[in-house]
Amino acid sequence: GTTEGRVFSRQLAALGAAVLVSVATPLGAEEQGKADGISVHCGRLTTEEMTALLQGATLCVDATHPYAVDATKNIRAACAAAGVEYHRLLRAESPLPAGSMVFASAAHAAFLAGCSGNVLLATGAKELAAFAALGPERLFPRVLPTREGIAACEAAGIPHKNIIAMQGPFSYALNCALIKQFSIRYLVTKDGGAVGGFAEKAQAAQDTGAQLIVVRRPAENGQTAAQILARCKEVLV
Repeated sequence: GTTEGRVFSRQLAALGAAVLVSVATPLGAEEQGKADGISVHCGRLTTEEMTALLQGATLCVDATHPYAVDATKNIRAACAAAGVEYHRLLRAESPLPAGSMVFASAAHAAFLAGCSGNVLLATGAKELAAFAALGPERLFPRVLPTREGIAACEAAGIPHKNIIAMQGPFSYALNCALIKQFSIRYLVTKDGGAVGGFAEKAQAAQDTGAQLIVVRRPAENGQTAAQILARCKEVLV
């Protein structure tokens, strides 16, 4: 369901390839939309189910989110089991502004339990458990506007008035407005790159006086879209 995945799938279909895009959620399918030469599979898959889906494929491009470590691990294993050529599509990292606090994981960022002030969590609903030590009244999670996103906030005890259910990426102006509206002292985010609106979040934090806290990306190896597309062209010849 990533932006680069959608763009790449259309570029590949334009070359004449038959493309199957696998997304985890209906929201991902909605964003993918319909295009000639592209079919969409919607639903989370086990490694075994991925292996079955890959039967008959020539090449697999892993365009999952940079922080989806488990998904990438499973896709690699499925490709190995199915004997399918695997390529990891990388998203460019962002320069971190001076004054940023960087942590290896959301769990490390939970040091905020010892600090005062409201926290805008732009790390996704899956990371809410890492901030359980903070009073939920201090947390303002920005999650996808799905039943799953709202349910995760409710399970974490987040007051409904604190839940920001919106789909990004978000503009600089909107980030500033949210920080001011909810008196945010700390903005916790992942480095989602340009397509994830990271620069807009970083600039908004700097200009409003909020402390930017970044969860560091997992290290990984991969290729650019241009490199993988060149390989796809070779396969299609």
